[in-house]
Amino acid sequence: MENLKLGGELHQQRRVAESYGVNAERYDRTRPRYPDDLVNRIVRSCPGVELLNVGTGTGIEARQFQAAGCSVLGVEPDVRMAEFARAKGVEVDVARFEEWEAAERRFDGVVSGQAWHWVDPVAGALKAASVLRPGGQFAAFWNVAEPPEEVREAFREVYVEVVPDALATRAYRMPTPPPTNTSPLLAKTIEGIRQVGGFGEPEQWRFEWQHVYSKDEWLDQLPTQGDHGQFPPEKLDKVMAGVGSAIDAMGGGFDMKYTAVAVTATLCV
Repeated sequence: MENLKLGGELHQQRRVAESYGVNAERYDRTRPRYPDDLVNRIVRSCPGVELLNVGTGTGIEARQFQAAGCSVLGVEPDVRMAEFARAKGVEVDVARFEEWEAAERRFDGVVSGQAWHWVDPVAGALKAASVLRPGGQFAAFWNVAEPPEEVREAFREVYVEVVPDALATRAYRMPTPPPTNTSPLLAKTIEGIRQVGGFGEPEQWRFEWQHVYSKDEWLDQLPTQGDHGQFPPEKLDKVMAGVGSAIDAMGGGFDMKYTAVAVTATLCV
């Protein structure tokens, strides 16, 4: 589900935002990549190949854009994540995007995968506009997980019992509407772009894909999701055990549907 369904002022929840670097290697190994169709469409929409990657993390999407022929500079507030990305061949400046100094550098695209909800939507859009060349493209995108209802219900029972007040539990309790502009997070991103001005009308793109998870693969990824890194160790252990038992009861794996959703806008010439 990810935080796309939670809304709220997520950019103010710094403890959650800065928890992912505790195990950067696990994060990079287990987190889903983005569909090639999404990456290629963003590249085609940019007037050139110089990209700024906001919230680059371990460099997952940065490396995908590099493979598509782009040069990428990352901006990442967590030094642990930045060091991992650098080791993988991504140039990274360590800073929060709102406070990052561009030093007169300009880019053909500003991209952000699974991270724009940690950026103030207005201040972030203003900074993006200031570093884009005329005709440059802004693109914030997320993978939204949509588990089958039986999987969702089985996981919900575990989270409600063990961590009833967690952000992850709130996500499992909420209905599963299509990821459109009714999502508070997408709406905030669009609102920020419109409020700043200088951009054309924002667009939304969607790309659907699927992945079959084994129990071991899902449990390996689980500590990197949402606010799991904030759970007390004994609570995380109980969640892992309960979710593992639920997956065993499903036959040892399940098919997850993902929708990669993007909000894009072009800086007016």
